[in-house]
Amino acid sequence: MKTLIFYQTLIWSYTSDLLPLRVCDISSQERMFARVKLIQQKTDVEVQFEVTARTQQSLMKWIFVAALKTSDYLFPSLIRNEQPISYSYYRSLVRSWASNIGLDPNLYGTHSMRRTKATLVYAKTKDIRAVQLLLGHTRVDNTIRYLGVELEDALTLSESTDC
Repeated sequence: MKTLIFYQTLIWSYTSDLLPLRVCDISSQERMFARVKLIQQKTDVEVQFEVTARTQQSLMKWIFVAALKTSDYLFPSLIRNEQPISYSYYRSLVRSWASNIGLDPNLYGTHSMRRTKATLVYAKTKDIRAVQLLLGHTRVDNTIRYLGVELEDALTLSESTDC
């Protein structure tokens, strides 16, 4: 269940923002938020992201099954009291997911999910500004570089242009 929660939840987030989340950051009085705001530790920029109905259901189930209180970390460590899971544990989870579906785990890390979601949204919408906002980038040229948009789009345009 924890695997599904990580996959569904906060896929736009940096690991440094995901791990310290507490139950109260995503819900209030047993009601899940449809949108969550946080300040990215890496950039000090406020970002907002959606929490889909399916993810809300998974989170509610996780909070119930794990018997989490409002002040608890959303992903508490089983080893270290009153601490979230560690970065290395999260990294090992991501690698095990890759391995479980037949991918080379050495090619996937915690940042892979963030980049994949951004790439999929851009591929579907071609809305670079929307992706920029969702990633919390302050400059659109950073988003362009992040996605590798320039070269791919230029090649696609070139292929579709007959001289």
